[in-house]
Amino acid sequence: MPSSIWRGAISFGLVTIPIRVVTATQSHSISFRQVHLKDMGRIRYRKICELDGQELPDDEIGKGYELSKDQLIEVTDDDLYDLPLPTAKAIEIAAFVDSSEIDPIRLGDFYYLAVDGAVASKPYTLLREALKRSSKVAVAKFALRGRERLGLLTIRDDALILHSMHWPDEIRSPESLAPKSIDVGDAEITRAEQLIASMEIDDISGFRDKYRDALEKVIEAKSEGAEPPAVETPEPTEGRVVDLMAALEQSVSAARESRGEDATVHEMPKKKTAKKAKKTAAKKTSGRKPRSA
Repeated sequence: MPSSIWRGAISFGLVTIPIRVVTATQSHSISFRQVHLKDMGRIRYRKICELDGQELPDDEIGKGYELSKDQLIEVTDDDLYDLPLPTAKAIEIAAFVDSSEIDPIRLGDFYYLAVDGAVASKPYTLLREALKRSSKVAVAKFALRGRERLGLLTIRDDALILHSMHWPDEIRSPESLAPKSIDVGDAEITRAEQLIASMEIDDISGFRDKYRDALEKVIEAKSEGAEPPAVETPEPTEGRVVDLMAALEQSVSAARESRGEDATVHEMPKKKTAKKAKKTAAKKTSGRKPRSA
């Protein structure tokens, strides 16, 4: 388990739960260094003042806020330390809501919350079981990396999870991005539903980063002085499909073939038009015998 990045306590009414915040994810991306191609020397960056051209050590570098293009003001660590931040060492639960009330776009990074000492075990378990029974999630405030944040407490297995959340005014509106109103036929929607059904799976744990796998092979080959493996080029397609319905049908067939299923896309049942329905109703009405008074 990685080391803690923050220590504090969950404030749940008058109940205090000492906890440690631990990162819940880790990156496996392959990183590169910038180098001088002539001699493979690493490129270093120096911190130089733009006014006098001097290279500065870290103890001579501070924070500045830009009031305008030509005016900066200094903001010291003491200024930031004296800010009224009651959540500096606490995850303060402010409310409980249904999980359906939380817009997923507001969720950011998430962290595991581990108990900090034996005394925290019982209140930690109490909060976890209360969340399970109530089927609620907890909205909380906490401070991390010098700023107050909004958070969400949920459960994963038997551990509490802290999700960082964006503040409401940080979410941009997608109103201008959505396309204008366009009519889509029922048959096209049905084909799209068939495509969704043909691509449905129950477990996504089998997905792999194929780009990283290929990159590792390239690095391994070059480290051994060999040529990188040849890239597999996909077979050329017969032609570009511009018809939406035809594209959907081909997609359904391809998805079914990849799963070893019957690739035949059956024709959709034709619906009766309004005129035909009216004629049928008229015939039935004309054929009825008048009721006696």
